[in-house]
Amino acid sequence: MLTYIIRRSVTAILLALAVASIVFIALYLVPGDPATVLLSTGGVEPPASAVEALRIELGLDRPVWLQYFAFLSDLVHADLGQSFSNGSSVLSTIMIRLPRTLELIAAATTISLLIGVPAGLCAALNPGSRIDRGFSFAASAGMAFPVFVVGTAMIFILAQTLRLVPAGGFVPFHENPGQHLLLLLMPALAISIGFSATVFRMSRATVSSVLHQDWVRTARAKGLHERRVVVWHILRNALGPIATVVGLEMGSLLGGSVLVEFVFNWPGLSGYLVTAIENRDYPSIRGTVLVVATLFIFINLAVDLLYMILDPRVRNQ
Repeated sequence: MLTYIIRRSVTAILLALAVASIVFIALYLVPGDPATVLLSTGGVEPPASAVEALRIELGLDRPVWLQYFAFLSDLVHADLGQSFSNGSSVLSTIMIRLPRTLELIAAATTISLLIGVPAGLCAALNPGSRIDRGFSFAASAGMAFPVFVVGTAMIFILAQTLRLVPAGGFVPFHENPGQHLLLLLMPALAISIGFSATVFRMSRATVSSVLHQDWVRTARAKGLHERRVVVWHILRNALGPIATVVGLEMGSLLGGSVLVEFVFNWPGLSGYLVTAIENRDYPSIRGTVLVVATLFIFINLAVDLLYMILDPRVRNQ
């Protein structure tokens, strides 16, 4: 088991380093000059002398290999550089915005698990029934609607028409916990509709496959209570694939929640990344993409370790 953990951890670290290198090279190959973009106002071409001076100030005049090693050196010291746009620390800005995005993802994941897993279990235990058909139809509808359409519809119906909740915005939790959770509710629900559908489909498929395994028939033949059979012999063995899908979905939401954050005016990490791309703010883009990719890698590492706990066969590999 220890060998498995060490192997997976080393692989995750090497992947993070590879991602950092790919991000640096990709941004270097993007056409356009950040110094020119920063100095351009109203479509007026800036003087060449000013552009060159800014390139020297930002370190863009150095050879690319020197910039790359400086970038790696800064990473070792947990320094993601300074923003080209306003000179602020990229790491400090990310640390302010990242918890908001993680909170949104955690809330959406919790809602999705509370809906998707029980619904998938009920549908698998009653194949072909009205419950199965109803849940399957709802899941198909949930996956068919884009998240920005769902978010816009929720704002129109719940906020503007019924006036049950605010249309969007952000209030820190320490200032007003109730208002903070109320503003978190709608974007989390908007994400969880499609997320719940994915969890439902995986739960239904996995539970359906486990139902016909030998150990389930043996447990029932021993006279165990049906609830114990469902919880300990069916659901427990189905949690591995479900956890894998949930981990992948959580990772994709780290960079894919931009539409939800935009619609509900939630000041998370995705909005910061979009602004950085518009301004050709290379340190901010590199830092944000690197943090998102690293979190994605380590979320999947955590899922692998959880899978090892849920499935004893993995420990012996």
